[in-house]
Amino acid sequence: MASVACIGECMVELRQAQGGASAGQGQGGGLYSRGFGGDTLNTAVYLARLEVKVDYLTALGDDGLSEEMIAAWNAEGVGTRRVVRLAGKLPGLYMIQLDAKGERQFFHWRDSAAARQLMNLPETDELLNSLMSYDIVYLSAITLSIYDAPGRERLFAAIKRARLLGTRFVFDTNFRARGWPDRDVAREVFAAAFAAADIVLTSTEDLLALYPGESNDQLMARIPTPELVFRLAEPVSLLRFPGATHEVRAEPMTKPVVDTTAAGDSFAAAYIAARLAGSDPVEAAQAGHRLASLVICYSGAIIPGYAMPPKKRHRPATSRQATK
Repeated sequence: MASVACIGECMVELRQAQGGASAGQGQGGGLYSRGFGGDTLNTAVYLARLEVKVDYLTALGDDGLSEEMIAAWNAEGVGTRRVVRLAGKLPGLYMIQLDAKGERQFFHWRDSAAARQLMNLPETDELLNSLMSYDIVYLSAITLSIYDAPGRERLFAAIKRARLLGTRFVFDTNFRARGWPDRDVAREVFAAAFAAADIVLTSTEDLLALYPGESNDQLMARIPTPELVFRLAEPVSLLRFPGATHEVRAEPMTKPVVDTTAAGDSFAAAYIAARLAGSDPVEAAQAGHRLASLVICYSGAIIPGYAMPPKKRHRPATSRQATK
């Protein structure tokens, strides 16, 4: 069975409750609900729901919140054998506020979070060597932003070793400016990730923040990877893969958009799951748009299990060869 390693950080999530403001608290005040979330963790959950074997690679503390996270991931079918536990540490925290259109604004408290130490631990070598056992390693720019420069170098070196044995590296350009010391550092790291990746999932939102004013063609030309999914501002993806380019449009929305928090994360999960199951990039992008269009109709990054779409049977594919 094909397997995926998702690397990143899960944080405690505080989400503004609708109608939760009370007298004297002003706009944005009031009640908040608590949950857990993180871009690559969201993708891991959706992969598990799509019946892909997936492990989450991160570091957590030894506190009660970290225990709750582990229990929640296990309940979703996400593997936790690669989670490193650090005594005395805590997970990071973020807060979400939504505007009237469902667009979100994030506020983070994560400087001392356990996950930031993942590339600098006694267990790191064993963890990185394990990447060779997976069919796909998936991470995002947010993942890379939480490590220091030596940590990123260790991770890229391990990915390159794993690729020699057939592991595929999927890079998602999920870009948050506040996670980087400056855009020059981010551009340098992005270039390294592009050079190492087999598949890049990106968007105009991410790339124009780094390369303002460039056309779609110019942005795509920056990415040498053999397989590229480039999501536009409208629900359209431009695909580039060996021997072809293609445009994939999402089906028209029939329900109102409630929350766009995990649109890209769920797209990535459906795309990867479809590729592992033997679908071509066009079919995979169609699957990504379908799931993302459903997810944004619900509040929160992870929609209720009953809301997941019916499972679609793909052409069978063997491990290691599925995405080639």
